[in-house]
Amino acid sequence: MTVRLKQTGSTMIDAAALAERGGEHGTVVVAESQTAGIGRQGHSWQSGDPGGLYLSLILRLSFPPRDLPLLTMALGLAVQSALQPTVTTDIRWPNDILLEGRKLAGILVQTPTEGVAIAGIGLNVNQTSFPDNLADIATSLRLSTGTRQEKEPLLERMVAACLEEAEALAAGGRDSVLARFTQSSSWVEGKEVEVQGEQLIRGTTAGLNPDGFLLVRTATGVETILAGGVRAASVS
Repeated sequence: MTVRLKQTGSTMIDAAALAERGGEHGTVVVAESQTAGIGRQGHSWQSGDPGGLYLSLILRLSFPPRDLPLLTMALGLAVQSALQPTVTTDIRWPNDILLEGRKLAGILVQTPTEGVAIAGIGLNVNQTSFPDNLADIATSLRLSTGTRQEKEPLLERMVAACLEEAEALAAGGRDSVLARFTQSSSWVEGKEVEVQGEQLIRGTTAGLNPDGFLLVRTATGVETILAGGVRAASVS
């Protein structure tokens, strides 16, 4: 089932409410714009522009808690695959889809109740400009391709790919996700990065651990990044 809204506060909140009322696996809530889009670590997602594609998908699958980071990564692979007919993208661990070095899409997973995950995806499709604070770091499919994009085929491909990836992970596909994410992301190995968390960590990415957390080799050893904003290291 697809629930289409012109505007909402957050498709993730709407999808979680539907799930609480028994919404089926695969139900998707789509909005033309959001007034309070949710990003990672308490950040907001700029989603007031109707040129974007904002959706949240109900997943009624059994994931052990240790697989939730892998679910985010699997959904990143799904979005990357869905975009492949149009553009070639990169994935910045754990949840950003980049196009030509700028953010094109973001993914967030929440688990409101046991046995239910809500996968939220925001994709910049037909925006022609961004606010000053995002202009240097964000892009859209239209800015990249120079042409207006049809959102419906994108929606259909993304939902199908997300369901396929999530179901494969639930069936025991964690090793496949780790291997394919490593292959599909230039950020996993050999990338000079800085990670802003409780403290600033600078180093070179050194792969993923078995639970999908990023390893960063620093001057004092290898750090396991559980959370935090990963960015390319600034030039000193």
